[in-house]
Amino acid sequence: MPLYAYNCQSCGKEHEAIQKFSDPPIKKCPSCGGRLEKKITSTAFQLKGGGWYKDGYSSPGPEKKTETAPPKKEGPKKTEPKKD
Repeated sequence: MPLYAYNCQSCGKEHEAIQKFSDPPIKKCPSCGGRLEKKITSTAFQLKGGGWYKDGYSSPGPEKKTETAPPKKEGPKKTEPKKD
């Protein structure tokens, strides 16, 4: 179940509540009885364990054979005469 955060409009205190998605939002502050407003908070989502990245994300398929061009044939190498 998600954890919701509320902020009281009267006393300014912050409150947290574990609620179902179907539960109605809390409207009354437990401290002063003022009006509560639901806050938007970041999630606490964590990925743990091995194999999440390239290892376990998808199964390896058959290797594709790539065609390579035949090697170029080179003629005899030309040498320039040395100049002293």
